[in-house]
Amino acid sequence: MPDTLEDLQARLSALETRIEQEWEARRAAMHYRIERGRVIFEDNVRAAHRRARVRLWAFLRRTNLLVVLTAPVIYAGIVPFVLLDLFVSSYQAICFPVYRIQKVRPRDHIVFDRQYLAYLNALQKFNCLYCAYGNGVIS
Repeated sequence: MPDTLEDLQARLSALETRIEQEWEARRAAMHYRIERGRVIFEDNVRAAHRRARVRLWAFLRRTNLLVVLTAPVIYAGIVPFVLLDLFVSSYQAICFPVYRIQKVRPRDHIVFDRQYLAYLNALQKFNCLYCAYGNGVIS
């Protein structure tokens, strides 16, 4: 039995090494690296992203009217998201220490990173912030 467990651990370690090598190869092929948890694109990729950006007014001109009309309903979701976030944060601060439960770190669930993509216009970046917050709170 111990031999089997040691063998499985060795195989797992080898697989983890291969997975990391594959990720490195894909990062190189996509011309980016990760520093302190952030994706850093090479200059030529960032330049291509900026060229691909659709300017805000052009984006709005070709947006479907029904999409514009549903936007207030979508953005109204910020109220329940903030209330839920405040409740959960208060709940953890008050109750978790009593029961010696480790608190959940919001940064493990609410990740603001997509607004750094150079091909997004201002509205798209705002939508990414809103979506990241809403999905993170629900998570």
